[in-house]
Amino acid sequence: VQLQASGGGLVQPGGSLRLSCAASGSTFGGATVGWYRQAPGKQRELVAIINEYNNPYYGDSVKGRFTISRDNAKLTVSLQMDNLKPEDSGAYYCYLFDTSNHYGQGTQVTVSS
Repeated sequence: VQLQASGGGLVQPGGSLRLSCAASGSTFGGATVGWYRQAPGKQRELVAIINEYNNPYYGDSVKGRFTISRDNAKLTVSLQMDNLKPEDSGAYYCYLFDTSNHYGQGTQVTVSS
């Protein structure tokens, strides 16, 4: 399984970013996909996942601000991040679960004025 994330960058507090992840080598339609993140000195935490039935689940800290979506035809999962806060900064990892956990390379998100 290969996961290629894109869309990270530097944004001011209150701004928006959209992350995208393209998957290959997996039965994407039957997999749970999503995003984790890790800030320096902290453990990796769940941001948002969406299952094969298109049901999303969000970490408490991003509820109401982030929206996850998937496109099974394009084998992509996206994360729209609005009203970003400095504490949202970190490396964001694309995630896929089929028969095991898979993580892609991280894309950096920095929220700073």
